[in-house]
Amino acid sequence: MPAALITGASTGIGRELAFIAADNGYDPVLVARTAGALETVATEIQRKTSRKVHVFPVDLSEPNAARTLIDVITNAEVTVDVLINNAGFGLVGKLWELPDDQQMQMVQLNIGALTQLTRLCLPGMVERRNGYILNLASTAAFQPGPLMAVYYASKAYVLSFSEAVHNEVKEYGVKVCCLCPGPTLTEFMNRAGMTNAKLFQSGGVMGAAEVAQTGWDAMRAGRSLVVPGALNATMAFLTRFGSRQMMAGIARSLQETK
Repeated sequence: MPAALITGASTGIGRELAFIAADNGYDPVLVARTAGALETVATEIQRKTSRKVHVFPVDLSEPNAARTLIDVITNAEVTVDVLINNAGFGLVGKLWELPDDQQMQMVQLNIGALTQLTRLCLPGMVERRNGYILNLASTAAFQPGPLMAVYYASKAYVLSFSEAVHNEVKEYGVKVCCLCPGPTLTEFMNRAGMTNAKLFQSGGVMGAAEVAQTGWDAMRAGRSLVVPGALNATMAFLTRFGSRQMMAGIARSLQETK
């Protein structure tokens, strides 16, 4: 049966994408750090749909966890037809003041695991001449982000990487899309320490379900990039007209608390 591998599937956008995948005829393969939360999502999906749900509790911020995950999935005879690289996190603060180990975990999760999962899933998709990959970036990908320097840089990587791979694989029937949401109501803002940041207090914050559906539809349509919400799309477009340091200043002001 066709399967959709979703990382960070226990909450927020990843959780919503798991339900969308099930509604569209895919067996969800749920991945996140916490087994209990994944089991809860799996039970909810099974109650709503007839799909088989696979649960793999894995911390993808650990080195080589992505390769181990794919090995386990392969041994379970599950074929990944859709890969959704949703897992990721951010931290607010000055680079030299934030914990070194947490920032390196961020790099591993936001960049390393995403890259390796994409690399490991692509050969089968290319061989079958069919497959979909949705990589979660952010509107942060379009400018430098003081007070979230590593997070913004990681999302710039995801955007560049996704658009390049989209070009490489399109002739083989595989579709790669980069989803760049703006502020979204998820657990991300709590983990990042952004609850009181101006970015989340200024209005225009979108819901996870709307963002997830926008990303799914764009992926299925073969788009290389989608920015949900007219305001977010406009702001992302306007970044190309300002200097990099001007945009860095604007981004910093949004990270600061009220």
